[in-house]
Amino acid sequence: MGTRLEGKVAVVTGGCSGIGLATVRRFAEEGATVVIGDLDDAAGERIAEEVGGAYVHCDVTDKEHVDALFGGAKDRFGSLDIAFNNAGISPPEDDSILDTDLEAWRKVQEVNLTSVYLCCKAALPHMIEQGKGSIINTASFVAVMGAATSQISYSASKGGVLSMSRELGVQFARQGVRVNALCPGPVNTPLLQELFAKDPERAARRLVHVPMGRFAEPEEMANAVLFLASDESSFITANTFLVDGGISGAYVTPL
Repeated sequence: MGTRLEGKVAVVTGGCSGIGLATVRRFAEEGATVVIGDLDDAAGERIAEEVGGAYVHCDVTDKEHVDALFGGAKDRFGSLDIAFNNAGISPPEDDSILDTDLEAWRKVQEVNLTSVYLCCKAALPHMIEQGKGSIINTASFVAVMGAATSQISYSASKGGVLSMSRELGVQFARQGVRVNALCPGPVNTPLLQELFAKDPERAARRLVHVPMGRFAEPEEMANAVLFLASDESSFITANTFLVDGGISGAYVTPL
């Protein structure tokens, strides 16, 4: 059991799988009280019990749900020190702009971008009142470079998350609140595994661009989030925190 987050209260959206789940467990290992916001009630209750935290059923596109998640965490546990706004989707119907219809576009924007806006809007007043806090928003390496596979709404949503995180990081720095964007490369999560199962060729095109020759594990992303959440990153804000196995630093020829 570590102490890097001892005494801190963290809210994690999308905390029942993938990067979110790995981060929930990592935060708890380092002493944080973790409040999970998700739609998977069965898994959420079990994970919350496992880590000694709490679970709240939360649709991150619903302002009332989001306000209740963050306000409830503050009321129940006395502070709100960390917000990891991580919930997101990458559905197969989000493809080339020529093939992605408006309904698919809007769904991805709501879950991936509007939810981050709602979570930041809910978390910031509590952190400003305290004079401290760390917000980490999950963007993506596709926020800084073109995706190897078409996913127009996903890429646009993550670019929005990155831009919003920069602005908030600058705006609230002197009020003690840090805001950073985690930009993962491809990660071995259920989302990626589903892509492999449905379209192995499309998924394989992602791997060829990774200089390290493998996908990241969720635990590796959780370690990066832990750093951004902890006081070890106290002079880091408005940052594009790339954890991508070297993708953004490499020159590759598209397949």
